[in-house]
Amino acid sequence: MTSRTTATPLHGPDFGSYAADDVTWLLKDLSHADLEAPVEEREAAIQAGTAHYAESLPVEYQPSPEYTALFEKALAEQARRVALAAGVLVHLVVDLRGDDAALVSLARAGTPIGILLRRYARRLGLDLPHYTMSIVRGRGLDQVALRHLAERHAPGDVVFVDGWTGKGAISRELTAACAALEQRTGQRFDPSLAVLADPANSTDVYGTRDDFLIPSACLNSTVSGLVSRTVLNDRLIGPDDFHGAKFYAELAPGDVSRRYVDEVEAHFDDVADEARAEATRLLGTDRTPSWSGWQAVEEVSAAYGIGDVNLVKPGVGETTRVLLRRVPWRILVRPDRRHELGHVELLAEQRGVPVEVVEGLAFSCMGLIHPRFAQSES
Repeated sequence: MTSRTTATPLHGPDFGSYAADDVTWLLKDLSHADLEAPVEEREAAIQAGTAHYAESLPVEYQPSPEYTALFEKALAEQARRVALAAGVLVHLVVDLRGDDAALVSLARAGTPIGILLRRYARRLGLDLPHYTMSIVRGRGLDQVALRHLAERHAPGDVVFVDGWTGKGAISRELTAACAALEQRTGQRFDPSLAVLADPANSTDVYGTRDDFLIPSACLNSTVSGLVSRTVLNDRLIGPDDFHGAKFYAELAPGDVSRRYVDEVEAHFDDVADEARAEATRLLGTDRTPSWSGWQAVEEVSAAYGIGDVNLVKPGVGETTRVLLRRVPWRILVRPDRRHELGHVELLAEQRGVPVEVVEGLAFSCMGLIHPRFAQSES
């Protein structure tokens, strides 16, 4: 690439509530833009094909005291498990990609995970840089952000990081985007997605394949540095701009972003030996993705007459997000995992969404969006 990018990265505390050393945001600040719309209005426009989900933002969900208590319970119960998965993932990344790896988390669910990986790497004596950038389903990776990274790191050193996989849509998007970039420029970014949990079985770099509750999935911006999900809107994002996002500084009283990563980090020493042993075990196994999650989603889509895999949101993380941001039709839960899904059932109750118990479900839970929503609203 001949011309250097002119877009300016962002850092806390001017943008986001994380310390400047935790993450470099490859995003454009859209804090003063009016982008929020009611979830019902957004859902109708998305399904009618008159708007893309990344062109606007849902109104940020403000948790009730009861829901906040469930998040606190989840954090207390799962912090060690998250720490272990993070440790396993760091060892895998370093063993596979070397000490010069550059962590690039996918905003925003990947951002706290990238911070945890950077902090765990420090206890190994490594200073892995951490950026966060946007990927948009159907639109691919932020090309300006990729140019910025390529000017500073060998593309082969870049490790894309996310929190979890659902059906594997982002893995597919990432693979396609990297292949298109290589064909166009000759630069090869490795499309392997490094995640804490891979219940979709769609990547070979993961901390676990168990569909467990990662507490950061329970909240939106208040556990992700007070930053919105990313925006790609031609009115606001020019050809030389990073994709955008908003910084919700006014939500600071409810922000748990730093406390979340601090509480998980407090378990790093305790899980260190177990993490190294598990990473060594995984390196000796066949981790080739089977894409079983995608197959399970196709089966559920057909069984419930949905006909569009994008309207089936599998796994704890994706089910939580559909309840926070979209207009779900029903929630499916596996009976043996209900003890971990209190926050999902509470959100469903608050929004009047029926919960159906399904034996043998491939994931702990799934959120279904009905394809006839747009017509039912007219």
